[in-house]
Amino acid sequence: MDEGRRTVLFLLATRRGIRPHKAFSGEYERVAQQLRSEGRETAPPPGQRHYERLLKFGGVKTAPHGPTACVLERMFQRPIGDLLRSADDEPTDERGDPGWAPSPPVLNESELLMTARDAASHSGEAAALRLDELTLDQLHDDLVTLSRQYGCKAPAEVFHEANNLLQQVQINLERTKAPEQHTRLYYAAAQASALLAAVSFDLGALTPAVSFARSAAQYGKTIDNGPLQAYAYGMMAFMAFWDGRPSESVRLAKRAHQFGGLGDTARRRLYSIEARAHGHLRDDDQAQRAIRAAQEQTGVHRDELHDDIGGEFGFDAARTAMSNATTCLLLRDSTGAEEFANTALTLLSYRPDAEVPIVVAGPAAIDLARARLMRNEVEGAQEALEPIFDVPPGYRSSGMLERLIAARIELTRPQFRSAPAALSLAEQIEDFTVLSPARRLGAQSPLAIEA
Repeated sequence: MDEGRRTVLFLLATRRGIRPHKAFSGEYERVAQQLRSEGRETAPPPGQRHYERLLKFGGVKTAPHGPTACVLERMFQRPIGDLLRSADDEPTDERGDPGWAPSPPVLNESELLMTARDAASHSGEAAALRLDELTLDQLHDDLVTLSRQYGCKAPAEVFHEANNLLQQVQINLERTKAPEQHTRLYYAAAQASALLAAVSFDLGALTPAVSFARSAAQYGKTIDNGPLQAYAYGMMAFMAFWDGRPSESVRLAKRAHQFGGLGDTARRRLYSIEARAHGHLRDDDQAQRAIRAAQEQTGVHRDELHDDIGGEFGFDAARTAMSNATTCLLLRDSTGAEEFANTALTLLSYRPDAEVPIVVAGPAAIDLARARLMRNEVEGAQEALEPIFDVPPGYRSSGMLERLIAARIELTRPQFRSAPAALSLAEQIEDFTVLSPARRLGAQSPLAIEA
C-alpha cells in the first residue's frame, strides 16, 4: 500500500500486530463478544475487500454504520472519524518510528483457539487424502493372483482384468498424498502395465505391447525399483528379436542386468532371453554361453517381483528349458531342442492339470514336434502336437502360433510333399492357427517369440 495513503486504522492495526485480515477479524470478534455481553449491538467483521478499503485513506465514502463503528472504536480507543483520517495528520511524535514501529503481536485465547482449529482442519484434510491400507492390500493381492493365474487364463480375460487394475491404480493415485502410498501404487501400476505388455504380446499386438513395457519401466524408474525395470527391459528385449532386431535385443538384455536388487530368477530369465537373441543371430558360441549362464542361476538370491510374486514374473526351470529348446531350434540343433523340450514337459507333468501354464506347456510341445520334424519323424511330431490341437481358440497365444507356423514350414521340405501323414499334419496346423486370437488381430509371423 502507498505509504501516503494509509489511514490511522492501518497504523494502529500494524502496531497491534493484527494487520492481516485474519488476525484483525479474530480480535474484532473477541471485542464484539465483550460488547454483546454488555448489551450492545454489534455487526460481523468487515470482509477482506471492505477491510482493505478501510486501511486506505479515502477508500470508503462513508464511515461504517453504528454496530461496526462501535466495535472498531472499542478496539482502538479512537472515534471512528479519527480512525479513517490520513496517517499523515497524526502528530509526528505519535507516528514516528519509535512509537509506531510494529510491536510483537499481542496473543489472546481467541487467536490461539482459531489457530488450533485451522491446524486441525488442515490435518483433517491431509488425513482425508490418504487411502485405507486395505484398498492397497487388495490391489496387491489381485495383481499377485492375476500374475500366478496368467498362464492358465485366456489372454483376452487377462487383458481386461489387468486393464481394470491399472485404472484402479491410476484413480487411487489421485486420492492420496501419502508418499509411501504413492510408492505402493506406482509398484502396482508397473505390475499391471507389465502384465498388459505380456498379454498384448501373446495376442500378437506388438505396438501396444512395447508401449506397455515402456510404461512399466517408467513406473519402475519412478520408485527406483530395479527388478521392475529389469523385467520391463527383458520384455522389450524379446519383443526386439521377434521384431527382427536381435542385436538390439542383446543390448536390452545386457542393460537389464545392470539394475540393482535382482535375484537369480531375474538373471536366469534375462540370460535365457539373451540366448534366444544370439540364436536369431546364429551365434552358436554366445547362445550356448548364455544358456549355461541361465542354468547357473540356482535361486540362492531372490527378489520380490520374480520370486515372491512369481507367476508371469517368475521364470522357473520348466520355462527356462522351454526357452532353451527354442534357442536350440534357431541354431538347428534338434538333439538339444528335444532334450530341453522333454525336460520342460516332464517338469510340468508333476503339476496338477489345472496349474499347468499353457503359455509354457504349449510352446514346449510344439518345439518338441519341430525337433522331431528336423529328423523327418512325422509320426513323432504328430504325437507331440496332439495335446496342442485340443487347446481352445481363446488360449492360442502368438507364441504358440509362431512356433506352429515354423513347424508348418518344416513340412514344406521336399521329403514331406507326398507323405500323407505330413499333409494331414500340415492341414491340422493351418486349421488350428486360423482361430488364434493373434491371427484375428492381424499378427504377422516373422520370428518365434517368447511366451
